[in-house]
Amino acid sequence: MKRWLFVVSSSVLAVSCTLGPNYRRPAVAMPSGYRDTAAPAQAGPASLADVQWFDLFKDDTLTTLVRTALAQNFDVQIAAERVLQARERFRIVRADQIPVVVGSAATSRNRVSEVGPRPLPGAVGPDVSDFQAGFGVAWELDVWGRLRRLNEAARAQYLATHEARRAVVTTLIADVTDAYFALQTFDRQLAIAGRTRDVANDGLRLTNLRRERGVATALDVRQAEQLLYTATALIASVQRQIAQTEDGLRLLLGQAPGDVSRSGGFIDTFNARPAVPVGLPSSLLERRPDIRQAEQALVAANAQIGVAKAEYFPRIGLTGVLGVDSRDLADLLTAPARTWSVGAAAAAPIFNAGRARANVRLSESVERGLVVNYQRTIYRALREVSDALAGLRKTGEQRAQQEQLVAALRDAARLSTDRYQGGLDSYLQVLDAQRSLLRSELDLAALQRLELESIVELYRALGGGWSE
Repeated sequence: MKRWLFVVSSSVLAVSCTLGPNYRRPAVAMPSGYRDTAAPAQAGPASLADVQWFDLFKDDTLTTLVRTALAQNFDVQIAAERVLQARERFRIVRADQIPVVVGSAATSRNRVSEVGPRPLPGAVGPDVSDFQAGFGVAWELDVWGRLRRLNEAARAQYLATHEARRAVVTTLIADVTDAYFALQTFDRQLAIAGRTRDVANDGLRLTNLRRERGVATALDVRQAEQLLYTATALIASVQRQIAQTEDGLRLLLGQAPGDVSRSGGFIDTFNARPAVPVGLPSSLLERRPDIRQAEQALVAANAQIGVAKAEYFPRIGLTGVLGVDSRDLADLLTAPARTWSVGAAAAAPIFNAGRARANVRLSESVERGLVVNYQRTIYRALREVSDALAGLRKTGEQRAQQEQLVAALRDAARLSTDRYQGGLDSYLQVLDAQRSLLRSELDLAALQRLELESIVELYRALGGGWSE
């Protein structure tokens, strides 16, 4: 037993070598700031991503929709199950580092021939009983760190699936928010088309009266009908978009197609849109779940290099058995019935046609490819932030000009209507003014939605939204 303890102690002390390179984060050249950070409020470490998603727009209806999606969305549920699967695989690999202990018990009764070969001296016969019980231990000594590298790789893969789930959550929050703003925008466009249809109805009735009195022509009536039909067709188009967007949003919520409740305070939400500080580019390395996922995949690949290199060296295992063996059940627990054995075994590759070397080269190539993927993921994140910033700034400028255009066209429509009623112009001028006003009001609603969506996209690009 002392020799056994000495062997185990010496083996444990020997388990200190770990083959393969230790992971170091690759150096990636990061800019000091984002490309489109002209606003002074965007300087500094503060970031829009630090805001919790439910405080981003402070819309109770939107918050309820997002919470429902986080609880019921199918993609989130699938991602959560993948996290659980990766965690259990990690536990399975980690269990290989611990000795395996098994218990066994057996009994048998045999009869030998009384007329067969002459039995050995001292043999009992012809009926023989045997009772056995004991424990067995098997343990692979991780001398070269193969099991530790496997454990490191499994842990990194588990963390990678966890980051993948966070990326799904981030995208889901952005998708639900965008769909919600789209519905509110379609509601506004439907109201604009409805008002235009009412104006067209009034104009058509007035034009018919003027024609009856000989003031207007049949051409004026046809022109008045054009605006009415345009507005009516637009209503049907917007209603179709509302139904399809509601169905898409309900799928994000994990629900069957149907109506979606929403507040009517789109303008209040737009006017209360948050400030957009972006922070420092280096913060993306810790905030963006896709970057963190790419890094964990790189950690796992780096550990697999050590696993491959360990195949050059022998695997050493210890086994031990402690039990009792007796022909009589009454003597099973007595001292003479005790049995034990201790053993060690090693198996080393001698010739495998270059398999071990090919595995090492393959692991190194996979690791190099994931380094490139890690760098690409970072620069893609930088591009997404820069694109979102450019979209937010330029959309804001375009929206400001569109607001002035709408104001000018409303005045022009009023003046052209007055001139037509006064007999100074034909109905063509009224029609052109109303068409231009309708188109510009629809464009303004779309630009306001696009500006809010740019904030949502910037929030997602900065890595916000995954902390439930």
